[in-house]
Amino acid sequence: MHDIFGVGVFLFLFSAVVFFAPEFGGYFLEYNNFIPADPLQTPAHIAPVWYFTPFYSMLRAITTEMMYVLVACVGLAAVFAVLKTKMAGLFKLVIVGAAVVAVVLMLSIDAKFWGVVVMGGAVVILFGLPWFDLSPVKSIRYRPSWHKYLYAVFVVNFLILGYLGVQPPSPTGERVSQVGTLFYFGFFLLMPWWSQLGTPKAVPDRVTFKPH
Repeated sequence: MHDIFGVGVFLFLFSAVVFFAPEFGGYFLEYNNFIPADPLQTPAHIAPVWYFTPFYSMLRAITTEMMYVLVACVGLAAVFAVLKTKMAGLFKLVIVGAAVVAVVLMLSIDAKFWGVVVMGGAVVILFGLPWFDLSPVKSIRYRPSWHKYLYAVFVVNFLILGYLGVQPPSPTGERVSQVGTLFYFGFFLLMPWWSQLGTPKAVPDRVTFKPH
C-alpha cells in the first residue's frame, strides 16, 4: 500500500504535466518547439531544458574577459602549490610547467572553446567528489555546523545558474553567472582543503558500541 501511494502521487503529477502543461513554461520541453515556424524570424533566445540550464549558464559565462580571470586563478593555484605544499622539487617543477602550458593555451584558443570545456568539466568534476572530500567523518550530522551553510550556498548558487540559463543574455546576468561559475568550481577544487577544517562532532556511543 505504501508503494501504491507513492506511485499514485507520481502519476497524479505526471498526468497534470502531460495533459495541462507539457512544456511547463519551457522548463520541461523547450518552449520554442511550440512556436509556429517562421523562416523570416529567428527566436530571440533559445534555452535548453531545465536540467541543462546551470551548465548552459556556465558556457555563456566564459568570455574573453573571464579568460583573464581564469588565467589568474591558474597562476595563483600554481604559486600556492609551489610555496605551501610539501612536495619534491621535481613535482613542483612539473606543476609550474603545466601551469605555463595551460596559460598559453587559454590565451591562444578562443574563449568559446573553453566555454565548452567548462560546461563539460562542470559535469565531469562531480565524479571526483569521493576523492575531493577529505573530511574525517562522512555523515553531515557529525561535521562542523558551518559546512551545512556552505552546502546551502552551493545549492542556491546552482539554482541561480539554472535560472540565468533560461534568461536572455544580459550584462548583469553575465557577471552573476561568472561569479557563480567560479564558486561552483572553487567549491570542488578547494574541497580537499576546507573539508578538513573545523572539529567534527563526537560520534554517539550507539554508533561505535560493540557488544563483543
